[in-house]
Amino acid sequence: MKWSIFLAAMIALKSCGNDTPAITVKLKPEANTYLVGDTLRIQLKHNKKHSIDSTHFYLNEKRIDLPYVLSETRLGDYRLSAKHFLQGKEIESQGAIRLLHSSPPELWTYTLINAFPHDSQAYTQGLEFDGNTLYESTGLKGKSSLRKVNFKTGKPIVNNPLDASYFGEGLTILKDKIYQLTWLENTAFVYDLATLKMESSFTYNKSKEGWGLCNDGTFLYKSDGTSKIWRLDPSNGKELDYIEVTTNKRIITSINELEWVDGKIYANTYQGKKEAVLVINPQSGAIERVIDFSGLKEQVDQIPSLNVLNGIAYHPQRNTFFITGKNWSKLFEVTLKKK
Repeated sequence: MKWSIFLAAMIALKSCGNDTPAITVKLKPEANTYLVGDTLRIQLKHNKKHSIDSTHFYLNEKRIDLPYVLSETRLGDYRLSAKHFLQGKEIESQGAIRLLHSSPPELWTYTLINAFPHDSQAYTQGLEFDGNTLYESTGLKGKSSLRKVNFKTGKPIVNNPLDASYFGEGLTILKDKIYQLTWLENTAFVYDLATLKMESSFTYNKSKEGWGLCNDGTFLYKSDGTSKIWRLDPSNGKELDYIEVTTNKRIITSINELEWVDGKIYANTYQGKKEAVLVINPQSGAIERVIDFSGLKEQVDQIPSLNVLNGIAYHPQRNTFFITGKNWSKLFEVTLKKK
């Protein structure tokens, strides 16, 4: 698919003693969505009486020559701008384009291996293994906690409640530290892995909310309820950059619980139409697979507080995934397969 983009702006240049020259630059068509590999073409329309000496085009801060083949490694929304030069003046006009993945995600499903007990009072927000021990972060004010759990019995070995003013969110383990997010309180906590003693905290800056958390062994990756997954410096929580999660058709929002497995980010979306997990390329944001977990929620106790799938933990020694949800009475061990 190829579109021609017209940048829209009306700019007047004032010149003493002369008529006021004007340039009209129109944006057409309104559609501004591209796939990787598409060619970007920009046509300028302006008052012929005042010719433009030259124009420079930019995609975000990168200067580009036209026509331009869109081969960017990061997907999502881009600023499109043009700097026009005439009569010693510089005029800038702006627009935007959206870049999506070039192919649809593969569809996967699961094979159920085991079902273990899970605390149905646990509003699961984060789930991760360290060796054979499961760590869990739970949410809701007055019920939030950081837990060390025997996954076979579902019983907490240690249960550290958060102060009632905090709403617990995602969790991840990096080296000898546990990182736990809170939702709207703009705060993440850092604990010693061996003792679960809180050692420090950091605040969010560009990512306003805390949702899911994982790591690649060096950096943290944080979702904030939007389409963005932020890469963080674990030493201070600073947001370094982000990706936007996309398919070949649209940007996906409400990215929630995260798990890092074999160089990919596994994520679910909050209150999605299906019980599913997305497999995301952490460099581009492309959704490469969608794993359908339909049928698991129907196997847990159908209590009034039952909520969505929201727990993904990979067990590298068993080479299996463990899946649960908010107030689910079971923790499911599964393997994955292509449909």
